[in-house]
Amino acid sequence: MTVSSERITRRSLASPRNRTTDWSRFDAQTDADVEAAARSDPDAAPLVEEEWFETARIVEPPTKTAISIRLDRDVLEWFRSNSDRYQSKINAVLRAYMEHEQKRSL
Repeated sequence: MTVSSERITRRSLASPRNRTTDWSRFDAQTDADVEAAARSDPDAAPLVEEEWFETARIVEPPTKTAISIRLDRDVLEWFRSNSDRYQSKINAVLRAYMEHEQKRSL
């Protein structure tokens, strides 16, 4: 592999970096300026109004219960080999089965 020396930038703590942030312009911005910039940025998250905060509520995911379960070795190994979050995947499969059976019994 050939590495071009033109692409390597060497820095040390002793050598200052070229900073491009205009902090005086940043400090001079008003809240209205910041809001206008955020609204015009297509990648920015949508802004929320004060009314949203009045009706907002914290929703926490349901807690999980730790259990001991006996699984066939090949089943467990298959889930482990396909995901780092294999326990969550097993839970998702069990949930899908549960919801299917609940709909069937209606």
